[in-house]
Amino acid sequence: MSTSSTAPAPVRVALALVAGAVALTAVAGGAALVVGTLTAGPSVLVPPTRYLAGSPFDSYLVPGLVLAVVVGGSHALAAVLAARRSRWALVAATVAAFGLLVWIFVQTALIPFSVLQAVYEAAAIAELGLVLLALGLLTVRRRSSSRPGHASPV
Repeated sequence: MSTSSTAPAPVRVALALVAGAVALTAVAGGAALVVGTLTAGPSVLVPPTRYLAGSPFDSYLVPGLVLAVVVGGSHALAAVLAARRSRWALVAATVAAFGLLVWIFVQTALIPFSVLQAVYEAAAIAELGLVLLALGLLTVRRRSSSRPGHASPV
């Protein structure tokens, strides 16, 4: 079983890049929600509050903080640990990816669908796939040069 320090470099780099991209956009999105909520009047940074009907929130302040601190913070940690080849990188990436999946599942249950939800769900699944690759639990099959029923060149 490998760890991030012995994971193939392309897998480790891909994991750091995906986690880093999610971290940056989650922190930016969370900050935009917080700033937009605290600013008086309508804002292009914040979705309509009618989307929150039926949720436990009456503003985007708490969701913005959770997005920035929990989702963004866990992904930033995973990205840094992967880049530093830490033995804890795969654990951090797994926790961050499952956290992102929970975030997206809750979001899709409470607010209207957005393409970004599908993009971030795909990012979380990609992170989990990269963790499985790094652990050697998922392998990539290489296609052989010969086709079935045809002899291989000697």
